[in-house]
Amino acid sequence: MAAVASEAERAVLEEEFKWLLREEVHAVLKQLKDVLKEASRRFTLSATGPEGQTRQENFKLGSSATDQVKGVLTLQGDALAQADINLRLPKHNQVLHCTFREDKQWKLQQIQDARNHVGQALYLLNSRDQTYQFKSGAEVTKLMDAVMLQLTRARNRLTTPAAMTLPEVASSSLMKMFTPPLPGDVFANFYINLSKLCLIVYQLHLLQPNLNKNFKPAGSSVLHNPGSMFEINNQKFEVSHVHKVECVVPWLNDTLVFFTIALQLCQQLKDKISVFSSYWNFKPY
Repeated sequence: MAAVASEAERAVLEEEFKWLLREEVHAVLKQLKDVLKEASRRFTLSATGPEGQTRQENFKLGSSATDQVKGVLTLQGDALAQADINLRLPKHNQVLHCTFREDKQWKLQQIQDARNHVGQALYLLNSRDQTYQFKSGAEVTKLMDAVMLQLTRARNRLTTPAAMTLPEVASSSLMKMFTPPLPGDVFANFYINLSKLCLIVYQLHLLQPNLNKNFKPAGSSVLHNPGSMFEINNQKFEVSHVHKVECVVPWLNDTLVFFTIALQLCQQLKDKISVFSSYWNFKPY
């Protein structure tokens, strides 16, 4: 493209750009709102039934007779309302059966945060209704950047589980939710990874004092591998076995698709805005 357009070309491009700000931007904003309303609706439908009653979804963990960890999880919106788990751990030479205490639910902060970010993105879009007149491309770009930031944070909360140290897992309030309590040498943790609800169970063994010279405490991680070491209450432990089971939550997959579509719409609008600047040797916006 020429750095400096002719006067006639400039006049045509200015009219096209005004039309873009006046008409096409609002058309894209409507598309974005519709997509994000669908994403928001997935979070809402996961929590309430057709008559506003509390809705619960059951998901099965484990798929074969050889699974060391099996069970059923009951998801209610952004919380695990119940967990019914069987642990087949060779060290204990029995199947351990545990459930959540009836007075407890486990909040899945990742889902709650993702829902809040979607709500914030919708708030930003709703602040510019159909009657609002954008005055510059920079104003549109700024709005798209703000919306994309919220959508990226929402997506990241579902795709990037929090890393934790093993002492943090041990001291988590999740460990106090099971009845009967988990054995002292068994830790558990739940998290969301993409559209999957995951359960990690760690089996531990106590390190003897004569092994202290080889002790190397593990740092933060989503999943700690066998051989990971840590210290708690002046005792040193090593992870001997790790068992991971997971189940797909279909509506979480839907929300991730909506995030991708919305981010693409934002980027396409930003690209259209930026194209006009290449027609001039100065930015017309």
